[in-house]
Amino acid sequence: MPKAAYQPAKASPVVRSRAFYTVRLWSVRHSRFLEKIYNALATVFLKLHPVWNLIGYHRAEKPVMVAEKLVKSFLFDCRMCGQCALSETGMSCPMNCPKSLRNGPCGGVRANGNCEVEPDMPCVWVEAWRGSQDMAGGKAIMEVQAPVNHSLKGTSSWLRATSEAAAKNLANKGSES
Repeated sequence: MPKAAYQPAKASPVVRSRAFYTVRLWSVRHSRFLEKIYNALATVFLKLHPVWNLIGYHRAEKPVMVAEKLVKSFLFDCRMCGQCALSETGMSCPMNCPKSLRNGPCGGVRANGNCEVEPDMPCVWVEAWRGSQDMAGGKAIMEVQAPVNHSLKGTSSWLRATSEAAAKNLANKGSES
């Protein structure tokens, strides 16, 4: 049999991206600190809602998405699914699970807490549980996440969350009148 030109790497993808993985684990270990930053950022974005409305959310999407991608890719190895669940999952992105599970670990978590697909990598959900225990909103990990809407991939979850919070605030003000 002729030898193929392509030979798979001897290292798993996790080993090849060790630098990103190290930062991801740092983010989970510092989930409480990052939760405070996220909440402050969400407050600022909500106060900027009139500005986003004035210039148009669709116009703000690209520059905000670029900034969001830079920050979240570095800290969380973000996949920009457009439906961020970091504040519900202990600052551990469920999209980093090789099986893309959004509601808890599969049945293949190894005895040492590592992933069955990537044996060198701790299970994303084991890390999520650890991170959530340090967060003020840590009980949110128990909430069932909606399935991924793939049409939102590559969009800003920050702007989406802001728009949804503004609409909710408006609805609450309307019901109080």
